Amino acid sequence: MPENSPINETSPYLLQHSNNPVQWYSWNETTLKKAIDENKPIFLSIGYSSCHWCHVMAHESFENEEIAKIMNENFINIKVDREERPDVDDIYQKVCQISTGQGGWPLSVFLTPDQKPFYVGTYFPVLDSYGRPGFGSLLRQLAQSWKEKPQDIYKAAENFLSNLKKTESVKIPSKIEKLILDEAALNLLQLGDAINGGFGSAPKFPNAANLSFLFRYSKFSKISKFNEFALKTLTKMAKGGI
Repeated sequence: MPENSPINETSPYLLQHSNNPVQWYSWNETTLKKAIDENKPIFLSIGYSSCHWCHVMAHESFENEEIAKIMNENFINIKVDREERPDVDDIYQKVCQISTGQGGWPLSVFLTPDQKPFYVGTYFPVLDSYGRPGFGSLLRQLAQSWKEKPQDIYKAAENFLSNLKKTESVKIPSKIEKLILDEAALNLLQLGDAINGGFGSAPKFPNAANLSFLFRYSKFSKISKFNEFALKTLTKMAKGGI
């Protein structure tokens, strides 16, 4: 067991994964240097100990011997507890939100050896489902791409960084046109799950910004359906045990 393994950490979340067949490493200079020395892409998994979907993905994929074999042979696999390293989580959550329109945990990020993201998501089922690719097939595809066309991986990474810089340079107008607010509210309602609340399909994560916007827009527009949907979402969350 290497010295920079999670088994030597104190985080409950990292210790939960210390006996996985996946060879996990901690986020530190030794691990990052290892990725460069071995010229292997990094798989970064960020979560926390009470996260439901973190446990689901751990059971489905990280405890799976076949999946672990692919991970160990082709990637430097790093586990991060978001409660210990909110700085690392914040960086890659932004990347995920920009590229996919949503964030959450577990946060799953594939990086070049020099830590540039080229593929990102949250929970990946072990098989294709929930509109997401199966984790096993995704690992195989990315590993093959790295071996055969690493230049394409680096190009994707540069596109990620370019888009991130563009969002940081966008100037927020002092006044937003009503039409933009109308469209934003309607789009959120169209994305809404009329039965279970929330936005999009499973797995879902609480989005305080969206709900806050709907409450404020409903008050501003005097249209009750936006307020009703936000309340329904919060009620479903409360009854669901969040």
